Amino acid sequence: MPPAPMPDDWQRALVVAAHPDDIEYGIAAAVAVWTAAGKEVRYLLATRGEAGMAGVPPAEAGPLREQEERASAAVVGVSEVEFLDHRDGVLVPGPPLRRDLAAAIRRHRPELVVTGYFGPTWTPPGVSPAYLNSADHQALGQSVLDAVADAGNEWIFPDLAEEPWRGVKYIAVSALVDPPHEVDVSEAVELAVASLAEHRRYLELLSDDPVEEQARQVVDMSTRTEDGRRRVGFSLYWG
Repeated sequence: MPPAPMPDDWQRALVVAAHPDDIEYGIAAAVAVWTAAGKEVRYLLATRGEAGMAGVPPAEAGPLREQEERASAAVVGVSEVEFLDHRDGVLVPGPPLRRDLAAAIRRHRPELVVTGYFGPTWTPPGVSPAYLNSADHQALGQSVLDAVADAGNEWIFPDLAEEPWRGVKYIAVSALVDPPHEVDVSEAVELAVASLAEHRRYLELLSDDPVEEQARQVVDMSTRTEDGRRRVGFSLYWG
C-alpha cells in the first residue's frame, strides 16, 4: 500500500529536535511546504549543540550553532525558535526532560508535534551498513511522545505555570524506510538545501567538500524519490 498524505486539518506545528541541524536532515523540506501553505511552524531545540564541533569549545560553539539554526529556520519560513538549554550529548529520558518539553508544548499550543526518528540505528535507502543513532536522539524521541500526554494532564508537573494543552491531534516521527505517511516536497528541495547550508561552520568541520554540495547530498539521502517526485516520510500517532 502506498504511503498516505499527511493530514492537513491542523494550523500550528511544533518541531522538536535534540540539536541544531537535526531538523534540516529531511524534516525542513516538509516544513517549507507547510509554511508555504500558510501553516505556522515553530522549532524547539533541547540543546544548543555545543558539544558538536570538534576543536571548538562549547562556550563558542553553542552561540554559533544557535545563530546558524535561527538562520536555517528563517529560510523555510520559521521565525520562532526556542532552546531549552539541556546539555548536549547527555540528554536523559525521564521526568526532567519531559517536564521541560511539556511546558514548551503548553506554551506553543501545537496541533501537530513533529520529531526525528529515534531508534537505535538508522539506514537510509540503499545505504549499508546502518548508522548508529545519537543517544540524544533516542532520549529525546521517547520523551517527546510522553510529553504530549504530560502537557494535557494537570496532575503531572502541577508546578508548571502554563495551562494544560490537550489540543495535539497528531505526533509525526520522521521515517526514511516504508513510511505510512508522506509529504510531497518536490517544490521545496532547493529551500531544504539552502536551509541546511546555513549550518556553514558546522558543515565545514565535517568535510572538505563545499557546504552546498554536502547539503545537497544530505537532502538527497533524506528524501524519497518516487515517480519523479521527492517525498519526506513520517510515522503518525494520535496526540
